[in-house]
Amino acid sequence: MTLLAARCGLHDAAREAACVAARERIAAHGAEGFERVRIAWCDLHGSLRGKTLMPAAAIQALTEGVGMVSTLMLKDTSDRTAYKVFEPGALDGLAGFSFANNLMLLPDPHSLCALPWSPGTGWMLAQPWFADGTPVEIDPRRALQRALAALAGHGFGLRCGLEVEFHIYRIDNDRLDPMTADWPGEPPQVSMVHPGYNLLSEAWGDRAEEPMRIVEHTALGLGLPLRSLEIELGPSQVEAVFDATDALKAADDMVRFRNGVAQALRRHGYHASFMCRPPFPNVMAGGWHLHQSLVHLADGANAMVAARDARAWPTDDARAVLSEPGCRYLAGLLAHAHGAALLSTPSLSGYARFRPNALAPMAAVWGRDNRGAMLRVLGGPGDPATRIENRVGEPMANPYLYIASQVLAGMDGLRRGLVPPPATTSPYGATDRPLPNGLGQALDALAHDEVMTDGLGAALVGCLQRIKRSELERHDAATDREAWSRREYFGRY
Repeated sequence: MTLLAARCGLHDAAREAACVAARERIAAHGAEGFERVRIAWCDLHGSLRGKTLMPAAAIQALTEGVGMVSTLMLKDTSDRTAYKVFEPGALDGLAGFSFANNLMLLPDPHSLCALPWSPGTGWMLAQPWFADGTPVEIDPRRALQRALAALAGHGFGLRCGLEVEFHIYRIDNDRLDPMTADWPGEPPQVSMVHPGYNLLSEAWGDRAEEPMRIVEHTALGLGLPLRSLEIELGPSQVEAVFDATDALKAADDMVRFRNGVAQALRRHGYHASFMCRPPFPNVMAGGWHLHQSLVHLADGANAMVAARDARAWPTDDARAVLSEPGCRYLAGLLAHAHGAALLSTPSLSGYARFRPNALAPMAAVWGRDNRGAMLRVLGGPGDPATRIENRVGEPMANPYLYIASQVLAGMDGLRRGLVPPPATTSPYGATDRPLPNGLGQALDALAHDEVMTDGLGAALVGCLQRIKRSELERHDAATDREAWSRREYFGRY
């Protein structure tokens, strides 16, 4: 039987060369080699799951893959399987997942790196496949790959820059008493690393230097394009800013960043939370602002830059700041803001962020350098840094699905030649295009957005809907919803 990589149609000369280099590095002796290699893949929630292999098994996995139980792709946020896989007809058309069967993880040899917080440990990003080489349609990374391939058909690529707000706490009690074990378990008891309410405070930055240094060393050690670390306004809140890069790499980087800093901080007695609004009084919600610009595949130039003579247009006209493709892309983002909401804001906690005058959007509007608008357009005629910043996302969002939603929405604008409305000057006074106010509305909006459902695929959307409905139902049934939120989100994301 052929190797899995060949059955998947991936094993070309370039991949074989990367496999050779990876084998040599994994098998090296002493400080240059690895004692173990983690093979990781991203689930529908944006969390990394994986296996730890010994060097010989990791080398074998490069071409033959390694098995994983398929139900890992069907988990809700509590890690309960949302489908009764042993009952006939229970999978609702989700083929290939019966009886908790095996899928295969095929690692990307180009992704091999050393984990800076775990000496002797290598790491590779993988994707799930069926054993016969058929793609797994509910793989979120594959959804983004498909969307970007479709965008390439229009002659464009996408570059993304990340601004991620999250919280770092000092662990006072890990709460690992086996007598109180539960599903999901209690989160740790924590205290703050800085008191907040002093944006970009040098004093608070110095006070939080130890955990910030861990974040810095982890991100740079993983080769991530970290640009800055900042003290945010909220108590114990920080922000990481990354240079713009290719969209797929940006999504990979976000997954690796969240996973890496959480593990590295935990080793030093800190808890990192990417939950939008941690369950404490007076906390400040965190956002994930996604900067995006179309680029011409032919030469890599920014395709959103308006011509110099665009200054003739009124300042509230998108043509004054964006090229024609940029305007159409902007209009597509607006047209599908509701259908894409679940992909950018997938948790119950995320919708608590949408409040008036809170630097978070409440309506599907755009503005020029306006931090109250959902879409903040930056740049201008001749400016190579021209871009659209979507401020709707939460830090828990699955990066592949969030970015895929932007590609699909923007591409629809390109395809149909959509025209954006005038820029807003009153982002919190806009009442005609309110964003979904909760997870239930977002679920309904996705179900009615054909561009999103067709672009992501019926199988993925159906599975995501099933998983998120389970989450919503369990929340609504909880007698103590704050305790539910602490266990479901704060301790796990």
